[in-house]
Amino acid sequence: MNVKNYVLAALGAAIIAVLAQVSIPVPPVPFTGQTLAIGLVATILGSRLGTLSVGVYLLIGAVGVPVFANFSGGFAKLVGPTGGYLIGFLPAAYLTGLYLEKTSYTYVQAAVANIIGMFVALIFGTIWLKISGDLSWTAAMAGGMTPFIPLGLVKAALATWLGIYVRNRLMQAKLLLATN
Repeated sequence: MNVKNYVLAALGAAIIAVLAQVSIPVPPVPFTGQTLAIGLVATILGSRLGTLSVGVYLLIGAVGVPVFANFSGGFAKLVGPTGGYLIGFLPAAYLTGLYLEKTSYTYVQAAVANIIGMFVALIFGTIWLKISGDLSWTAAMAGGMTPFIPLGLVKAALATWLGIYVRNRLMQAKLLLATN
């Protein structure tokens, strides 16, 4: 890892923090721009730097910097009802980037990768919502997964289109290498 990669990962964390503030508060889990940001960052930076970006974002939020949805922060958010989604962002980013690295950075493959990542985050979040809220599987699915699928598909499409576009531009400018 060189300094440029650390800067790219930090910028990825900043993108996640900014888009996290785009939020529609719906109990028990708000609609946020975080999942769009996770897909976007993973599509642009790949598995290693994308996951590092998410890790930096989570670490900054865990120590109390208000980078999570609705300008919140603190370790309690990671163990609260929505903590599973936050933790699920790590494997979502990794698998999104890994899928693209193993296939190709095309719009079709990025769409598949982003849909996989979306479902990974939703599964982690729903499982944790069930556990932390002592909910039935039906209630956890109804509150933590089902309502998020349609908007999640829209966000996956946006992350696909914008992510591939930005990645291609960064590579043309030699600010991002195919090995990142």
